[in-house]
Amino acid sequence: MAGLLDGKRLLVTGVITDASIAFHVARVAQEQGARVVLTGYGRLRLVERIAQRLPQPAPVIELDVVDQTQLDSLADRLSAHVDGLDGVLHSIAFAPASCLGGKFLNTPWTDVATALQVSAFSFKSLAMACLPLLGRGSSIVGMDFDNRQAWPAYDWMGVAKSALESVCRYLARELGPDGIRVNLVASGPVRTMAAKSIPGFAEFENAWNSRAPLGWNIEDPSPVARTVCALLSDWLPATTGSMVWADGGFHAVGV
Repeated sequence: MAGLLDGKRLLVTGVITDASIAFHVARVAQEQGARVVLTGYGRLRLVERIAQRLPQPAPVIELDVVDQTQLDSLADRLSAHVDGLDGVLHSIAFAPASCLGGKFLNTPWTDVATALQVSAFSFKSLAMACLPLLGRGSSIVGMDFDNRQAWPAYDWMGVAKSALESVCRYLARELGPDGIRVNLVASGPVRTMAAKSIPGFAEFENAWNSRAPLGWNIEDPSPVARTVCALLSDWLPATTGSMVWADGGFHAVGV
């Protein structure tokens, strides 16, 4: 039986540990027939070890999304492993500690600028770096956290995610004529290394456990990974510029 992503060539960024949502996207994608290349930043050897835990060990290339030299060479470096790309996952976000935890009014612009560049502008940067390898019918997906409202302690990362949502819409407009879809998956809270760096993360956990109509398991990234893979497949050919929720229905229910 053919898999949902049979023959697809995918670039997956943002793997840090095997608890990362990106790791589970790579795992599900391989199980569905895709060839996967990972990127790593900083702790490259750690990512290489984690890549060995996938169903098929995946190659890892270095990528710092704020380093224009690395972005400019990305397509050439990817070409050593794949002859093109059918999909890209952007699972990259970072904010200095001053941007989180209730310090919203006192965060300096330099730290806010870092959060915006890494967490939002890099979505465009990654898309442009991969564009030479992307053809009609390909899909770019970013990881989001629904920011139509202000969250406790999320502060400037919330602003950055709102910016990411806007970047997604503009990218969808610009790349649509080339047949390239651009979407975001707004995940419920998953217990990853990134989540542990958010002050008050337990408040998110408690809210989801009590309000999501379908329930929510913070230990299980698989539902989110499957949603990403659905967007990377050919089965949503008319969906672009969208934020797709994978949150157990939390977003649809009031207090």
